[in-house]
This record gives sequence, structure tokens and C-alpha cells, in this order.
Amino acid sequence: MYINAAYHYLPDKIIPNSYYTDLIDLTDDWIYKRSGIRTRTKAGIDENTNTMSIDAVKSGIDRLPYDLKEVDLIVGATYTPYDTVATNAHAVQNHFAISRAKALSISSACSSFINAVEVVEGYFAINKSRRALVVASEHNTAYSDDMDKQSGYLWGDGAGAILISKEKISEEDIEILDLNTTGLADVGKGLDGVYLRPNDGGLQMPYGKDIFVHACKHMASEVENILKKNNFTMKDIEHFIPHQANSRIISKVAETLGLKNGKLVMNIEDNGNTGSASTVIAMSQNWNKFKKGELIVITVFGGGYSSGAMLLRK
Repeated sequence: MYINAAYHYLPDKIIPNSYYTDLIDLTDDWIYKRSGIRTRTKAGIDENTNTMSIDAVKSGIDRLPYDLKEVDLIVGATYTPYDTVATNAHAVQNHFAISRAKALSISSACSSFINAVEVVEGYFAINKSRRALVVASEHNTAYSDDMDKQSGYLWGDGAGAILISKEKISEEDIEILDLNTTGLADVGKGLDGVYLRPNDGGLQMPYGKDIFVHACKHMASEVENILKKNNFTMKDIEHFIPHQANSRIISKVAETLGLKNGKLVMNIEDNGNTGSASTVIAMSQNWNKFKKGELIVITVFGGGYSSGAMLLRK
């Protein structure tokens, strides 16, 4: 499989840490030390998970490697849906009139993007698709509570999209060498570590310490396992894109893996935690920095719990 292009969309509205100082007396320094966040993006009143999905694709419409109508599979990824019936995948299909493409959306918390790519892998393997569009979009602020001192300041909104083909299209393609996802609902706080229950408190993170421990462990082990399986080490990696949940988690994972300076890709300081869209957005933001032959590894951890990794080569 090959990633032919990556695009992203971030809302214009920026919420600085000072907003939370005025609202609930959390200082910029306090928030930054605990999360690595200075600002976060927030969807406007007329925006939602579906509109941001469409805007992510729109952002690259003049640079598409082929006609969008050639896409025969659209997989949405989100845990913050605008509509649980007509999903973000359906919204994209409708807006761009991608006739007769298969359309579905999946949720595995912040791991959803890699799970979505794994779904594409399955469709390709049984020859039911050749060109796919994966769109990850999160409207966290629709469900979070700004008054929540535990986690209300963490969340950002945004969307990312990638085009995937079964066969190589151009020299700009990034090859997907391998990917893996793992369900971890049987470890730690699992279902309760972080949750989104619309009728029972919205988006909450009551067990941050438990998330920290398991995210650090499993994000690192996913990378170690996928590299070992493909006969690589961290010394071979040029770009490391972790889920942008918390800078302390990212730092611990990087330390565990022995990552060298300059290889780490981060956007959490400006965007906040954009959920399953975070690694897609980071990939899109850094697309032009990836050089021919370089290896890229993505690792994620999501509530529920779940984890995953993807190994790429430019």
C-alpha cells in the first residue's frame, strides 16, 4: 500500500492558555508543564466533525494525484461524531459526489486513524478496493467541559486525510511497510480511563495517571515490535510521529526508545490534543520534510484502551 498524499484542516479559532487562567485559574505555566500545550484549535459555531473532514480534503483538492472520483473506499475515523448515522465518511462522499464508493466510519478512540488504515489493508487484500480515502476528524470541544480542571484544557479540534493506493502511483508516494493495532480493554482502567458519554458528563479523563502509564508502555512497545518484525531499529528511523496527547507521554516514549533529537514530530503545543486526527495532521504538516528512502514510524494510544503503530518509507 502507498500513501499518495496527506492533507489537513485546523479551525481558525485559537484558544490560548490564558483563557483557562481567566475561567478556572489554571496558569499558562501550570498547563504547559503538565501537557506541553500553549494553544489549541477550536471549531467554529458552524463547524463540526463532518465539515472539518470535508475541509481537510478540500485543502488539497488542487494537488490531488488522481481524480477523487477514482476513490472506491472511504473510511472515516472519529470518536466525536457529528452524526452517528451519516458519518464523516458519508459526508465526504456526498460533498465530493464520489459515486458508489464504499463508505464507513470506525472508532477506536485516538487509535482510530491506524485502525482505519488497517481496514483499507483488508479491503485491498480481498480485492474489493484499489484506491481509498481515509479521513480522521475530531470535534473534541463539542463534548468537553472547559470547567473541568482535570482535562478540559487538553482538547483541540481538527481533521486530516490521506489517499491510499494499492499500487505505487508516483515518486511522491510513501509506502506503508507494515501496521498493527491492538485492543487493550483488559488492562488498567480500560473503559474508564478516558471516556465520552454524551448523557453522562461528556468527554472526561478521570484516570490520567493510569493513561500515562499504559500510553508510555504500549506506544513504545508497538514501535519496538513493528521495527523488530521488519528488521529495523530506532537508529534507522528518521521521523517519529507519536499521538499528540501529552508532551510528557511523548517525552517518556522517546526516552524509552532512545530517540535522537531532531527526529521527533510534534504539534501539540499549538493544536492541543486533536485525538485520532493528530498523527494525520502532523504527517500532512511535515510532508515536504520527508526525503526519499527515509523511514517514518507512527505510534498511537487510545482510550478503551487501544494502541497501534505504522511503519512507512518515503
